[in-house]
Amino acid sequence: MTQHFPTRQLRFFLTAPSPCPYLPDRFERKVFAHLPLADGAIVNDSLTQVGFRRSQNIAYRPACESCQACVSARIPADDYVFSRSERKTLARNEDLERRLVEPEATMEQFDLLRRYLTARHADGGMAEMTWPDYVAMVEDTAVRTHLVEYRLKSTDGRPGQLMACALVDVMNDGLSLVYSFYEPGIGRRSLGSFVILDHIIQAGLAGVPYVYLGYWVRGSEKMDYKVRFTPIELLRPEGWTLMSPRDLRDPQP
Repeated sequence: MTQHFPTRQLRFFLTAPSPCPYLPDRFERKVFAHLPLADGAIVNDSLTQVGFRRSQNIAYRPACESCQACVSARIPADDYVFSRSERKTLARNEDLERRLVEPEATMEQFDLLRRYLTARHADGGMAEMTWPDYVAMVEDTAVRTHLVEYRLKSTDGRPGQLMACALVDVMNDGLSLVYSFYEPGIGRRSLGSFVILDHIIQAGLAGVPYVYLGYWVRGSEKMDYKVRFTPIELLRPEGWTLMSPRDLRDPQP
């Protein structure tokens, strides 16, 4: 099908059904479009605000026939008040420094990604990611993208150990976490949560209202962490809606 979008026509395509990576005994389908090179950032912003995600130069969203478990989630950074446990997470990682770098893949990042995938997602769709795959994920982009590296602070002038990394799209109304990964086996740091908390802070400093987290999948333990951040908004049929803890416990999608 063809749909009018900001400055040109986009052609949308529908994938064939394939096993769902999040919920057992279900199949997923996605609708997707190729982002234009000329005004990819504008189009990506608009699509993200209506529930799409970006992977390289493709924007996609779920289009499953009998399931609506995948719901876009974003954090309103302006209204966010850090809980006691979140403040502790930030404090535990005060020995890390953030470095914003251009979207250029490095072997150091890839080695960290491989350790992360092996430890946390060995049975996932990205488990077999190769170096060329990683280069494409980072560098094939028509939008405003950067990497954030979190390193141990160094006293000798050289870069400290890379502990976490996030690929981030800069949008007109927020920061979109495309993908993040971190050193596994260091549970006391809660690095996954720390990356999100740090981006809430960075969104505030940048003067943008939201941090986009991608999809929360109701019923998937792998995705439950996203709704531990409150306040949070989910994209409902009526639009972006601020959710209460009771809403999130509701068994209805």
